[in-house]
Amino acid sequence: MTYTPAEVRALTPVRRTVELRARQEPDLRDVFLCHAWDDRCGAATELNDLLVAEGVSVWFSEKDIVLGQPFMREIDRGLAKSRTGLVLVTPALLKRVDRRGVSDKELSELLARDLLIPVVHETSYDELRKVSPLLASRNGLNTADDSMADIATKIAELVAVEDDLEVC
Repeated sequence: MTYTPAEVRALTPVRRTVELRARQEPDLRDVFLCHAWDDRCGAATELNDLLVAEGVSVWFSEKDIVLGQPFMREIDRGLAKSRTGLVLVTPALLKRVDRRGVSDKELSELLARDLLIPVVHETSYDELRKVSPLLASRNGLNTADDSMADIATKIAELVAVEDDLEVC
């Protein structure tokens, strides 16, 4: 897998945080997948499935919130129990964030903890900058540069934490 210099700069601090949180709290999910409701049956499911196939444990609302559970409380728990967050930036997410929906709340928490990786899909950083300059200031991954499968592989490499083996 090849990384651009910008990806290395953007992902190195996230990698450090992942390693630190893995040592402190080993039972956390690898990633929390923030996405727009409109993307749940398309790009968000595709990214989730590719990540899971790569061995990444993903908190994904479509699979982790069962009927009858309080939606916002489960999202809150998912955020707390994940090492890092992915924000799937699509045209639908840009609309949701601008309207201050659930995605906006998830994004605010991930930005506050400096634990997020933007994955830009079918839009651009220029469009993102109009809605969220803070998120747009973060370098991330872009499906204009890599396939969704390659992005899933990069994320899997980023969040992989080796188990410490004790030598007798």
